[in-house]
Amino acid sequence: MVGGHTIRSGGQSVLTRSFRKYQGLGNDFILMDGRTTPLPEMGGDPAKELCDRRFGIGGDGLILALPPQQGGDVRMQILNADGSEAEMCGNGIRCFARFLADLDGSASGTQWRVETPAGLMIPRLLEGDQVTVDMGEPFLEPASIPTNLAAGTPLPDGELQVAGISLQVAAVGMGNPHAVVQVDDLESLDFERLGPALEQHPAFPARTNVHFVQVHAPDQLQVRVWERGAGPTLACGTGACATVVATHLRGACARQATVQLPGGPLQIDWDSTNHIQMAGPAVFVFEGVLPAAGGSDAVEAIDCASLCSDGCIRPEACPSAAAREQAMTFLDRLSLDDMVGLANSSLEERTRRRAGF
Repeated sequence: MVGGHTIRSGGQSVLTRSFRKYQGLGNDFILMDGRTTPLPEMGGDPAKELCDRRFGIGGDGLILALPPQQGGDVRMQILNADGSEAEMCGNGIRCFARFLADLDGSASGTQWRVETPAGLMIPRLLEGDQVTVDMGEPFLEPASIPTNLAAGTPLPDGELQVAGISLQVAAVGMGNPHAVVQVDDLESLDFERLGPALEQHPAFPARTNVHFVQVHAPDQLQVRVWERGAGPTLACGTGACATVVATHLRGACARQATVQLPGGPLQIDWDSTNHIQMAGPAVFVFEGVLPAAGGSDAVEAIDCASLCSDGCIRPEACPSAAAREQAMTFLDRLSLDDMVGLANSSLEERTRRRAGF
């Protein structure tokens, strides 16, 4: 059970506590691999605890790699820093692809069919730290976003009262909800007040991600992000896609644009097939091993003889490593004759015990 959601993975009964941290334009995530080994059952609210930047690892979310259920290559589950589950995350799926590539040794050009609550997504490795993702088609019907804004031509768009201010808000779905507000000057925006107020506005029954966009040129947008369940973040990939869609349909930008976020730029292309292609970086930060439940640094015992017959399955935290090192140190001090004598004594002792002597 992770974040209130039951995780069922295949493989042996050993649990993996290894994690890796990645970031995409400063949007950072903790990733764990549960494709072939079950993830640990953690009490409390693990995503919230692990993402805490003072008492945990720190991150904008926890992302789990799980066995596929609908014919894809792998399934991705995203838990926000507040413990809620996200349908999709653009920066997260780029980090997810880099995570899989690093674990599996995948080369540039490799792609995966990733199952998400928002549908099947296909990230592909590029050269360097770049990853491109086919994000699918945007949702423009109010019920599919979801929003209570009236259906418009060509998208849900209306005037809302937010924290005492009237804002013209457009709604776009990318498997998760987005509110897009075009402004003249991001610097003068009361971001800390308007962001959370719009996130929780009744016009968005499932809450929403919030994006304030300033248009510098038809292919150059600048955006500030207030993410649902995470607050202000340095980047939002699905939000960059939604912003280009809303701003283009309002006639203010092209279908291809560079979206400049606080953490850096993303390249967005709303192509002729109605799919949105997103390209940007995904970078490894560090890795580690979670302590066992109860705060102990000990790890659960495993049957090395059966589980590790083809090599140690947990070299980063092998529970038998200390005992093995002690045994090797002891054996190094013995001569061949000493070893033979020790073996004979052991055999003789076991024979006597079986005979009842």
